[in-house]
Amino acid sequence: MKKSVLTRYRVMAYVTAVMLLVLCTCMVFKYGFDMGEDVTFAVSQVHGFLYIIYLIFAFDLGSKAKWPFGKLLWVLLSGTIPLAAFFVERKVTRAVEPLVSTPEPAVAKA
Repeated sequence: MKKSVLTRYRVMAYVTAVMLLVLCTCMVFKYGFDMGEDVTFAVSQVHGFLYIIYLIFAFDLGSKAKWPFGKLLWVLLSGTIPLAAFFVERKVTRAVEPLVSTPEPAVAKA
């Protein structure tokens, strides 16, 4: 498996997790202090779009790593649980790094 598959999953896991925390903060302001309704709507739309990209990249990684359905489902859902994506990303990275192929060094022709 190429390293880029893992890298783009990791980037999207962090981006999705951060956006979910921002969304949770916006929800507190919207429902707790009755302010920021427009910001909450915009952030929720952005998070939803980014979550779809996260799902695509996580599914791609899971299919290439040949994960069982339960593990794939947990990784896919971790983008919906605040802070979970940070921990799941770390665990997934440790498990998948041995599967990542290292490029062979270029051999100079004489």
